[in-house]
Amino acid sequence: MALTKSEEVVILFAGDSGDGIQLTGGQFTETVELFGNDISTFPNYPADIRAPVGTTSGVSGFQLKFGSVEVFTPGDQYDVLVVMNAAALKVNLPNLKKGGIIIANLGGFDAKNLKLAKYIDDENPLTDHSLDGYEVHAIDITKLTREALKDSSLGMKEVDRCKNMFVLGFVYWMFNQKLDNTIHFIEQKFTDKPELAEANVEVLKTGYHYGDTSETFTSRFKVKAAKLPRGKYRNVNGNQGVALGLVAAAKHNNFDLFYSSYPITPASDILHELSKHKNFGVKTFQAEDEIAAACAAIGSAFAGGLACTGSSGPGIALKGEALGLAVILELPLVIVNVQRGGPSTGMPTKTEQADLLQALYGRHGEAPMPVLAAASPKDCFGAVYEAAKLAVEHMTPVMLLSDGYIANGAEPWRFPSSDELPEIKIKQVPPNSFRDEQYMPYVRDEFEVRPWVPIGTKGYEHRIGGLEKEILTGNVSYDPVNHEKMVEIRDRKIAKIAEVIPEQEINRGVAGADLCILSWGSTFGAIETAVRDQVEKGVSVAHIHLRYLNPLPRNLGALLSSFGKVLIPEMNKGQLSMLIRDRFLIDAKSLSKMKGLPFTVDEIKEAIQKELS
Repeated sequence: MALTKSEEVVILFAGDSGDGIQLTGGQFTETVELFGNDISTFPNYPADIRAPVGTTSGVSGFQLKFGSVEVFTPGDQYDVLVVMNAAALKVNLPNLKKGGIIIANLGGFDAKNLKLAKYIDDENPLTDHSLDGYEVHAIDITKLTREALKDSSLGMKEVDRCKNMFVLGFVYWMFNQKLDNTIHFIEQKFTDKPELAEANVEVLKTGYHYGDTSETFTSRFKVKAAKLPRGKYRNVNGNQGVALGLVAAAKHNNFDLFYSSYPITPASDILHELSKHKNFGVKTFQAEDEIAAACAAIGSAFAGGLACTGSSGPGIALKGEALGLAVILELPLVIVNVQRGGPSTGMPTKTEQADLLQALYGRHGEAPMPVLAAASPKDCFGAVYEAAKLAVEHMTPVMLLSDGYIANGAEPWRFPSSDELPEIKIKQVPPNSFRDEQYMPYVRDEFEVRPWVPIGTKGYEHRIGGLEKEILTGNVSYDPVNHEKMVEIRDRKIAKIAEVIPEQEINRGVAGADLCILSWGSTFGAIETAVRDQVEKGVSVAHIHLRYLNPLPRNLGALLSSFGKVLIPEMNKGQLSMLIRDRFLIDAKSLSKMKGLPFTVDEIKEAIQKELS
């Protein structure tokens, strides 16, 4: 039997929400990562808790790219498509490479499933030769699963739920991987239900041996381990990266971490993950609503804790007044916005980048705050750590933008050592902070930063609230001149952060290229891959990726002015493009996509060719 060696492979598992697709993809991801492959994943599922079975709107998918080379995206087109029913094939076939492999569950292509997937009359893609350009393997997975468990005490419904393990076992055989990790996972998951553990392990092995004994499969694939930098790695998604980054920021700098939120897709898992870390002194609070969550976090900051709250766009809107309060109080607060398709409920399980202007301006009055954006799941750790550092050292709320693509996607993340983590320094009370023995809480340093004095500190009693403050004392002031000065001070404080953040660098290519692709957030992977490929071909193009969106890096304007053209791909109507044009008077062009799906590498390449033609 031939063993085909590949540098990278893209595989998609797809089926109904009840088929265990996300679990199957997650287990395969863990196994290839343990083997040493670089990976990038894209879970994609419907918003309904139980979507319509067998329909195209109910298809759940898990896309994975793994390889022996550096991987930035989950891939544009699949090499292998695993489908549990006709609807899954219909939805995903357009993205399968010509000549690609289809593994189909024959039991999901009966008359009922074909009708639900809206195939016409007697049309059946497995028999009508419409798939002749592909390598098709139709396996009656349901039948084989039932046969494997014919002596089991489980009911038919429980038996059928095991069929995803048959698929997983077969794909492990196909890609020359071991079963050990998944067997351990099953045994741990069903510790109290040994009959379920035994059944799932049996079906997993049956799928593996089916590949080994079937004469219809003539080749297997081998993907070598990637040459990653030395270190200890784990698989991490964006929400886990945020949670771990917050824990590290607190523990490394001796803060008490407090995180409060209200459940919302796709941000809820940050709360779930942090709640597992009580051993690090983490305090989590599921509030009754978004407003309460934000206000509770402000209370924690007032008491001297590292305070954080998180949500998605609709929840950030509800938090708006409280965030304005955090701005005028000048207290450190980290706000995580895991963006999703909008407006309103929109497409809650689909990704988007449409909250940039909300993050910058979506509050009452002049209420500026720093805004950062994570580029990938593993980047969430460093990005939220940086957000915490800016919040504490500059006494301001800071918003970190993630999105559904980053939050749910996963990749290998190398554990940093303690000495790699920067120190977060608290602004100390200066000697001139007293007037007639009264503490003045709004005495500032050269960065317009006031000290952080927790409530109850003896001798430092001071007034704090949502009304405008007198410049030094913090007393309530309705004086128009004072208000204008305070607005300018708060704005200047955020602008001065540009003096301490790094100058902008070019990710790929050189200054002065004919075209610069400017990006932020989760568009990083597709753009970095596309620009890398074009630069290697001699195309005059460069890539700049922004982490800091407010304030922008101090050298960004001059850097962008060196390029012939600037193109900004965004999953919105061109929000960063508008900001760049306004700020630097550069004719930046927008490339918009608002389909609830990330950009593909091919889409970026086509845009590059179009701009340079």
